[in-house]
Amino acid sequence: MTTAAAGSPRTYQVRTYGCQMNVHDSERISGLLEQAGYVRAADADGNPDVVVFNTCAVRENADNRLYGNLGHLRPVKDKHPGMQIAVGGCLAQKDRGDIVRKAPWVDVVFGTHNIGSLPALLERARHNAAAEVEILESLDVFPSTLPTRRESTYAGWVSISVGCNNTCTFCIVPSLRGKEKDRRPGDVLAEVRALVDSGVLEVTLLGQNVNSYGVEFGDRYAFGKLLRACGEIDGLERVRFTSPHPKDFTDDVIAAMAETPNVCHSLHMPLQSGSDDVLKAMRRSYRSEKYLGIIERVRAAMPDAAITTDIIVGFPGETEADFQRTLDVVREARFSSAFTFQYSKRPGTPAATMPDQLPKQVVQERYERLIATVEEITWAENRKLVGQQVEVLVAVGEGRKDERTGRMSGRARDGRLVHFDVGSLAGQIRPGDIVHTTVTYAAPHHLNADGEPLSHRRTRAGDAAEAGRAPRTPGVLLGLPTVGAPAAAPAPTTGCAAH
Repeated sequence: MTTAAAGSPRTYQVRTYGCQMNVHDSERISGLLEQAGYVRAADADGNPDVVVFNTCAVRENADNRLYGNLGHLRPVKDKHPGMQIAVGGCLAQKDRGDIVRKAPWVDVVFGTHNIGSLPALLERARHNAAAEVEILESLDVFPSTLPTRRESTYAGWVSISVGCNNTCTFCIVPSLRGKEKDRRPGDVLAEVRALVDSGVLEVTLLGQNVNSYGVEFGDRYAFGKLLRACGEIDGLERVRFTSPHPKDFTDDVIAAMAETPNVCHSLHMPLQSGSDDVLKAMRRSYRSEKYLGIIERVRAAMPDAAITTDIIVGFPGETEADFQRTLDVVREARFSSAFTFQYSKRPGTPAATMPDQLPKQVVQERYERLIATVEEITWAENRKLVGQQVEVLVAVGEGRKDERTGRMSGRARDGRLVHFDVGSLAGQIRPGDIVHTTVTYAAPHHLNADGEPLSHRRTRAGDAAEAGRAPRTPGVLLGLPTVGAPAAAPAPTTGCAAH
């Protein structure tokens, strides 16, 4: 078996783990590979010519997951001459050459700062018949200059910054993503306009800490101004952002959210803990009173705001009283959803060496109580919406049971997941279209709307979905060679691999 017929392009597959940043980075990886002549492998293709793992290093089992998947691929590669495996992302930035040492069948390892090098590294590894490891310590260019193959016709990620200047003791991200680098507002808005011109209706502005946006060019109000500028873009119907940080969250952002019609009244505001002592140990430079004050001001300006959060249970030294304080803040904040995590050690973080690491059974028991409290609140908040009309942006892959139930799914303006009955509009509604419907049932994590839709608006995003067109954002290849359609089977050559 050979990798591809002579003269035909090589196929690729990207496997993504982790946060929205990684999802968007994978869109850039796909854009780079396609600009270099590769073709995306069909979902059912178990033998792509190139497999790229875009990794995460945040969770405890990230290493095991990667090496397990690499192990499963080894026999596939053995039967597939010329196949290449590349590993990028945060775990690659952390483990570097150890990946090739543990899995010598890997061809390329690249870091978070040099995604743009991937096509050249793949070609060099093929030419030299040796692994290529290239890890940069800092960005040489902002990654949004790279070509991007968007996964959605109706919603797009737009990075406004990369990296983080905070020093949270549980987080490894700053050491892997580097110090914050801000993108110029004009560049951000140009990318947003390009997406809207291709039919995208919803944009999510991305940053490790969007509220500190502007620190590089000396404007602490830059993020609120950016939100307002997005409000002036014709055809952009929804604007979201993630993630803010309570320490930098300012009232001008609340005003911009409330006064800019296309900015959604949804806010992801990480809490992490409700205990001031734990927050101090986490090096989170706010306290519960400040956090709840932000929530109160947001709701005063936008009573319909849906607020989501992140919470860590079992941080070293957390007492039962500390945990109870977290439950108190959860009850007071009335979150619409919460991403909950059991604390896990991450080597290289200060928290990993702290005393008073909690037993697994204690963390698990507290976690279960937290989940029960969160679901009690989210269910109660969702029940308040029964009988109300909602605007739904129809999505792909949000409803796992849709095929069986005859429903479609999408997100309301506040970010809630809605499963809706299509009624007499069966076959007419496409992903990217807008539907208005009435909520008939509420569960802790979703809403159902089982009556006939009140209205259906066909959109350019829906047209693109129907035609199978995904937006592609052009970029600059940073002086790297355009590989083109690589030859199917390179002749082995001798030479030194550049590391």
